[in-house]
Parts: sequence; structure tokens; C-alpha cells
Amino acid sequence: MAERPLSPHFTVYRFAYTMVLSLLHRATGVALGVGLVVLAGWLIAAAKGAAAYDRYIGILGTGFLQVLLGAWLFALVFHFANGIRHLCWDAGVGLEKAQARRSAWIVVVLVTVVTLALLYAFFVARAVPP
Repeated sequence: MAERPLSPHFTVYRFAYTMVLSLLHRATGVALGVGLVVLAGWLIAAAKGAAAYDRYIGILGTGFLQVLLGAWLFALVFHFANGIRHLCWDAGVGLEKAQARRSAWIVVVLVTVVTLALLYAFFVARAVPP
């Protein structure tokens, strides 16, 4: 018997950007799970009072965690947009190869624009004094 995968595997298929979106959808789901722990910590700190909240916000304000917050924002926007794409597929819309590729590009462009706009609104526009 030949040594081959028992089921289709990503090494069997030719690389396509739709494959990347599928893998990224799974990865952003995991990242959002981790981000939920940070959100829960923020809510717990807020419930404990002003001193605990200020400490937690101080920790979240560090450079590395600011980058992580931006990555979680991207994960949220991407997972939401790509999830809508998957819901359309569940309804039987956009299943043809050309339609799937077009919707993939729409997701990429939409996620890029929305993420950059939100990053600007949350991190740049708030930092500029009135």
C-alpha cells in the first residue's frame, strides 16, 4: 500500500490564498479565545475598583501589549468578516470557485480598511490632544 494521507491534507493541494484565509480563520478563533482572557481580566479589574483598574490599564498600555491589542482587533474584524462569508456559503451563496475567490479578496480588502480605521481611531486619534 502506498504511503499517502488517509484524507485530503494541505500538502496535497496547490497553495491558494483561499487556503490561507481558511487557516487564518481558525487561528484568529484561537487568538480571540486568548483575548477573551485579557478582556475578562479587564472586567475583573474594573469590578475591583479604581486602583486595580489603573494598574491593569497601565499594564495594557505597554508597547508589547499595545501590539497584541492591535492584533486582537485584527483577529476580531477578520473572524467576523470571514464568518459572514462562511454563513453565506452555508446558505448556498458564493460556492463557485470564482465567487469564493472574489469573496476572499473582498474580505481581505474590507478587513484591511476596517482594521486600519479602527487602529487609527483607538490608538492615534485618541493620542492627539484636542
